[in-house]
Amino acid sequence: MIDYSGIPSLPDAAERERVLAGLKALRPALSAQIPAKSTTDTLLLATWNIRELDAGRYGPRRDESYYYIAEILSRFDLIAVQELRPSLYPLQRLQRFLGSWWDFLVTDVTLGTAGNAERMAYLYDRRKVSFTGLAAELVLPKKTGATDEPLQFARSPYVAGFRAGWAYLTLLTTHIYYGDDVAVDPRRLQEITDFAQTAAKNADKYSTAPQPEPGKVSDPGNLILLGDFNIFGREDVTFQAITDAGFVVPPELQQLPGSNVARNRHYDQIAHYRKLSKLRTTGRAGVFDFYEHVYRDATAYDAVRNGRGSSFNEWRTYQMSDHLPMWIEFAVDDSAAYLDSLG
Repeated sequence: MIDYSGIPSLPDAAERERVLAGLKALRPALSAQIPAKSTTDTLLLATWNIRELDAGRYGPRRDESYYYIAEILSRFDLIAVQELRPSLYPLQRLQRFLGSWWDFLVTDVTLGTAGNAERMAYLYDRRKVSFTGLAAELVLPKKTGATDEPLQFARSPYVAGFRAGWAYLTLLTTHIYYGDDVAVDPRRLQEITDFAQTAAKNADKYSTAPQPEPGKVSDPGNLILLGDFNIFGREDVTFQAITDAGFVVPPELQQLPGSNVARNRHYDQIAHYRKLSKLRTTGRAGVFDFYEHVYRDATAYDAVRNGRGSSFNEWRTYQMSDHLPMWIEFAVDDSAAYLDSLG
């Protein structure tokens, strides 16, 4: 439940009215399209590139936008977030809206021009999800026999371990280099290939599942890649680079339209490595289009926008995003299978 207590004190009466109307439209749509959160049975996992949160390109995000973003985030248990800017204020503010039982993990600021001074983060509801101690950034090793160091990722992928119900999960979130506006940019393809292959090769090292005895590796199951891969289409070699490394995009996700606002590009992906352990997909997944419910009437924002942005549709992506959140539901209660195994 979101903390709405600040709505009555919003200084702009027009914004108060928009927030109330927007939340009244957004809430039932979210309830209709996304399963209700359970206490123990399921995990709702999401990934969302929230555009330049919060760079303030056209002024900082409005209070209105924070209420909508928090409302959307609250419907999930664990969310990987890309394209955060250096300030931690947006995450801290969203955490206040979400409640004291929410927490986050965040990277440092990416250095160098290619990474746009971005961070990545995981937001999680501690009533369902616990952090298991692993948090690291993936760095490419020097290949055997190579004389030069490898070209590192524009933004180092972020690795973290979690537990939900019976399942231990290792998530690796990424924001892959975009480059030229073509389906296959060479550096983009190389980053996806390196990311997927390195993750697959080291799957057992990333696991935080209980180690049964000294010298015996943990169960490597539930290694999940998710984030903004900047993949144009599922027929492209950029998508194939994920599956060639042994990762599986669940069928329910492959049936979805694109995750950009136009719904025609498959930028965002969620894929697990080979088999799952004490974790099962339920067949429910989606991409939520918030623009069907908020930031719809351009004239209502004329005074707020004040001519900023090339158009209303472009301006509003800096209030919400140019990506739509992608989600999938997993079953995490393995009690029945365990009891069956006992005879």
